Formats: sequence, C-alpha cells, structure tokens
Amino acid sequence: MLAAFLAWRSFRPMNIFVVSPAFERPVDSGASPAVLGKLRAENCGACHPQQYRDWQTTVHSRAWTDPYFRVDWTFDDRQQICRNCHTPLDRQQEHRVLGFRDRAKWDPILAPNPDFDAALQEEGVTCAGCHLRDGKILGPGKSANAPHPTEKFSDPNEVCLRCHVVQGNRWDTFYKMPPCGTVAEIAATEGRLKKRSGEYTVRDVAGLGCVQCHMPEGRHLWRGGHDPAMVRSALSASLSQSSADGARSAQLVLENTGAAHFLPTGTPDRHLSVSLRALDAHGQVLAETDDTLQRTVLWRPFIIDLSDSRLQRGAPRRYSLELPAQTRTVEAQVRYHLVGEARRKRIGYQPEAPLSYPIFEQRLALDAQPTPAAR
Repeated sequence: MLAAFLAWRSFRPMNIFVVSPAFERPVDSGASPAVLGKLRAENCGACHPQQYRDWQTTVHSRAWTDPYFRVDWTFDDRQQICRNCHTPLDRQQEHRVLGFRDRAKWDPILAPNPDFDAALQEEGVTCAGCHLRDGKILGPGKSANAPHPTEKFSDPNEVCLRCHVVQGNRWDTFYKMPPCGTVAEIAATEGRLKKRSGEYTVRDVAGLGCVQCHMPEGRHLWRGGHDPAMVRSALSASLSQSSADGARSAQLVLENTGAAHFLPTGTPDRHLSVSLRALDAHGQVLAETDDTLQRTVLWRPFIIDLSDSRLQRGAPRRYSLELPAQTRTVEAQVRYHLVGEARRKRIGYQPEAPLSYPIFEQRLALDAQPTPAAR
C-alpha cells in the first residue's frame, strides 16, 4: 500500500501552491465604465501616453504571448488558474469560471464566455488588469476630472500582491518559503519572518517596496530578471589578489546590496553561476573554482526544500583561489540564468534568445589594477 502511494505521488499532476481567493477567478470587468470601451491599452494611452509606451516594453505586455510561458503552460496541461495572472481580465479568457469541482480550486467548472476578446487577450497583463476594480480605476490618487470613476490605492504595492504572493501551505509541501517566495524573502532578510514555512501572510504592504524599486518615479517599466541592467544594479562584486608566505591567491566577493529579496528571486529555476579562474600567458586555464547559487527543491514524492545558496541581502559571499606560479591573469564571471537547463530540456523549450547573461565580468592582471573583461 505504501509503495503504491509513493509511486502515485511520483507521477501525479503537480499542484505546487495554494489557490487563494485573491486569484481564484479572473478580474470582473462587468462594471467597466463605458468610456473605457474595450479596455485596450491603447485606449488608456490616449490620456496616459508615457505609461502606455512604458507598458509596451515590458514582460507584462507579453505575459500571454511569451514563448517560454506558452511552452511551460502547455507542458503543465494548460491549467486555467495560470490564466488568472497571465490574462487577468475575465473578457481575456475564452471561458467563464462558474465554480469548482474540488476544494483546492484547481478543477474549475467552465462555460463559454460571450464577452471573450481575442485581441485583448494578446495584451497579457494590460492596464485594466491592474487598475480596474468594481467599475473604478485605481491609481495613486483620486481625481474629480477624470472621464471615469477613480479610487486611490490604499497602498500602491497592493496591486502586486494578487499575482506575486503565492502561498504553499499544502499538507504535502515542506517549503521554507512559498514557491515564488519573493515577499517572504524580504521578511526573512529584515528578520520579520519568525517561522520559515510554506505559508506567508503579508502584514505590512507598505513596507514591501515593490513599487518603489520596480516603478521608479511612477514609470510603468517593472524591470526584473529579464533586464540585465536591473539585475546588475542589485549585485556588488569585487575581484582582488593577495600574497602571503610566497603564495598568491585571488579573492572574489559578491554581495546583494540592491535587492530587498534574495538574488535571484522568482521561480526556483532561476540561479546564478560563478566562475573564478587562473590563466597562464596563453589564456589556458590553470586552476578554477565554480559555484551555483540556487534554490534546490525536491518535487516528488513530496515537495521539500533541500538547500538555498542564493544571495541574501547583507550577507557577502567570498571565494578564494590559490594561484599557480604560471598565473598571469585572473578572470571572474557571474551569470544570471532565467531557466535551468534540466527544466528547458524537460519541457522541450527551444529559445530564440539566450537564457543567461553576465552580470559581472572582470579580469585582473597580476600585480596590476583590475580591468573590465572583453565581452
């Protein structure tokens, strides 16, 4: 009996988080003011041109059409719940959610949606997906001059929580943090996460800092893991050399100084690779040390956090490499990986663009000052 149970859990469908009331259904657009028309982003752009131009450059605008999402979603049996974040408006979905067949709300009862808008679906996380609630447009302030009803956010970070706070307090999961544990990571860094578990409830929305960091000066850019400049701004790194008793060594120090959460954050597939190498006069590798900074999770038969070596804010990571006598140059590189290679192969994803990029590169000529590495 036990063997059969464990075998079933090794092949069963994977539900890795709890469907919360916040995103169990798409956003209701039934009370949308007539002036907003079909809720297209370009309509909003008529009055908010800068915000519209910003949005067009974002991953949010490609939340439904992104090739990786489409392959990953298909591999995971096209779960309807995923659409409530990637196409958050009800009229962006071909079906209406009438109810659920199960308590966990992973098996919705669906019916054809007469208000489905295929063009709006292509916009992914469009303007109304974040700002339209109960027939009003939520924003940083309330205006009597707007052509539609407005309401002020109780806090601007609240809109991020619907999709970016995922709980994991299932009976069969033993996460230290939820699967996409960014918010819990912030609390852990600040010493506010007393019990590290798969469940985390936001108690201080204003203290999260999501908007302050990812929407500077109100810009609708939301730069994150897909933007090398944003990731580089979170990392401080230094490469140096030293000598003692006739032996030489190189030191690489990495520190997360720009992100309140761990680096990297998001899905557990994201990770950093670190390489520190000693090269001879011909560029041949004489010695090297490598590391991977990642969250490692056992997914079956139960979900268990095995280890987490990512960079927590304020906790420097140090690497040292003894240098052979023939060493002429020391080279260091840190790369950011959006998807793990094992996951990429498993789902059959063939990317058109690289899935990793360097966030720190430096070469140090011995007895000389560090110089940037050629790319």
